[in-house]
Amino acid sequence: MTTPATAMTGIIGDLAALIVSVKPIVLPAPERGEDLHVRVSAPVTGRDLPIILFAHGFGSNLDGYAPLTDYWAAHGFVVIQATHLDSRRLNLTTDDPRKPQMWRIRVDDMKRILDDLDVLEATVPGLAGRLDRDRIAAAGHSFGGQTAAILLGLRVTDPQTGATEDLSDPRVTAGVLLATAGRGGDHLTPYAAENLPWLREVDFSHLTAPAIVVAGDKDHLPVTTRGPEWTTEPYTFSPGDKSLLTVFDGEHLLGGISGYDAAETTDENPARVSLVQQVTLAYLRHVLSIGSSTWITAQAALTGTVHPMGRLESK
Repeated sequence: MTTPATAMTGIIGDLAALIVSVKPIVLPAPERGEDLHVRVSAPVTGRDLPIILFAHGFGSNLDGYAPLTDYWAAHGFVVIQATHLDSRRLNLTTDDPRKPQMWRIRVDDMKRILDDLDVLEATVPGLAGRLDRDRIAAAGHSFGGQTAAILLGLRVTDPQTGATEDLSDPRVTAGVLLATAGRGGDHLTPYAAENLPWLREVDFSHLTAPAIVVAGDKDHLPVTTRGPEWTTEPYTFSPGDKSLLTVFDGEHLLGGISGYDAAETTDENPARVSLVQQVTLAYLRHVLSIGSSTWITAQAALTGTVHPMGRLESK
């Protein structure tokens, strides 16, 4: 009998490679107030390796999200993670003047990584000459999803200046947006409007780059009045080539993507994590022109059918 845990078997095989992770690689960042600490994970073998920049959720760090980052690396990607200023490891004081600009500094962190790929490549043993710099995707969870989306064209109105700038980066051509914020305005709770000002005014109309949005249909966040539908809005309100994976019974951590033993997971489910792993990998391979066979398989399994784990749609 096929169970939910095995229902996705066959989309991605078990041909996982050995990986190496190196951390912390320290990139000087004097204007940031803290040097940028970076982790690089890569398969031990292979050439022309595409790159994923991964932005963690609020409070996490470069060691988070191993169920995803290890999986992607074991299947042929170089995954680069940083510890952003909102990390609990840095523990900024409540009156730190950088706090209102954390959303923007996160984007600068990602661009610094791209600017310093030579440094990162030279620091990881055996990685030199193996990167494919023409295939770069940005991925992120929650707050990190907004960071990734900004690199792809999402526009955020600066809560301090009122300006709305294009902070996208042409080096990044595709995205994976996991449990990511939707529209602001009246959709925010008073707490979110006051304490998370980068959510107040966002514009999805310029988010034209291809991306997959992953949303849990039980993701009830205290920052919005919209309910779980809020995290589907990056798909609904952005133009261009987009896909949406709705994870059934998934809450904010989508079964446990934030860590192998993450205590904050409220919907722990290895099969749910496996679904997210396999579908995002299939999408990345497809959108970066590595191969579309697994994406076609995922679409056949999850589109237009009553699948026990989730639903996949595209536009």
